[in-house]
Amino acid sequence: MIEVTNVTKRYGTHTAVDDVSFRVEDGEVVGFLGPNGAGKSTTMNIITGFLSATDGTVTVDGIDVLEDPIGAKRTLGYLPELPPLYVDMTVRDYLRFVARVKGVDRADRDDANEQIMQSVGIDHVADRLIRNLSKGYRQRVGLGQALVGDPKALILDEPTIGLDPHQIIEMRDLVRTLGQQRTVILSSHILPEVSAVCERVIIISHGKIVASDTAENLGKALAGSGRLSLRVKGAADAAQAVINKVDGVRSVRVTGRSDAAGAVDLEVETGEADPREAIFFALASAKLPLLGLRSLEVTLEEIFLQLTENDSEQEDG
Repeated sequence: MIEVTNVTKRYGTHTAVDDVSFRVEDGEVVGFLGPNGAGKSTTMNIITGFLSATDGTVTVDGIDVLEDPIGAKRTLGYLPELPPLYVDMTVRDYLRFVARVKGVDRADRDDANEQIMQSVGIDHVADRLIRNLSKGYRQRVGLGQALVGDPKALILDEPTIGLDPHQIIEMRDLVRTLGQQRTVILSSHILPEVSAVCERVIIISHGKIVASDTAENLGKALAGSGRLSLRVKGAADAAQAVINKVDGVRSVRVTGRSDAAGAVDLEVETGEADPREAIFFALASAKLPLLGLRSLEVTLEEIFLQLTENDSEQEDG
């Protein structure tokens, strides 16, 4: 559906996007992650035709964005970080204006806009001035304008920025629902948002793609080992000594204590082999009851930090 091939964007001597390539399939919901200044917004603007690339190509539904920008934009809905709202207009009039600009047939405009307002939950504020709406509702209006013309794909740049926790949850639910019917690229640096909504993650750092996969697969690839969380009844030193002798255990550290239960919490780093059964019997032989054991997954936050640890904050070009 969306194919980015060897895209580079330079501003003088500064390279904001450096030979970026990726593909988003029809109906896929993809998170586009990166620190501030990594090149996220620049890439989004190139995909949507708001910026031209120095080198490389972008096609949307088989249409080259540079050769046929109008045709490509008809297939895209775009919500930039700051929604392009005319605050002196009512919600209804604004969406009518957007429909005219996008060339929606006059006979279809009102019915289509009513459906859009219902789908994003702004139908009850349709006749209010946009300037009188809360930040959350303005974001919904911005999402509504992106849906005008029934685009096949949505590009959402930081859609929850500035929203309160309740509004963030509502926006995530909206995006999740829309993703059942359209291709979605969600640009963000808010990791729980991406985890909650996206099927795949693309991570950009210093203008380059450094990872593209599901969060689960990235975690497995980056970890190179497993982690276990244990709760053991007994002294911390004794438990550590026993577990350290088990084959396949790389390290053991204390993460907490429960004085009431007389127990210690431990985190165990393991190799490729699974030592859980051996740990169980070793602790049992040492008369150190194992009260709890579970595997720990590498989180998206840890993946993100590991892949972008050398990034410094700078303005996104």
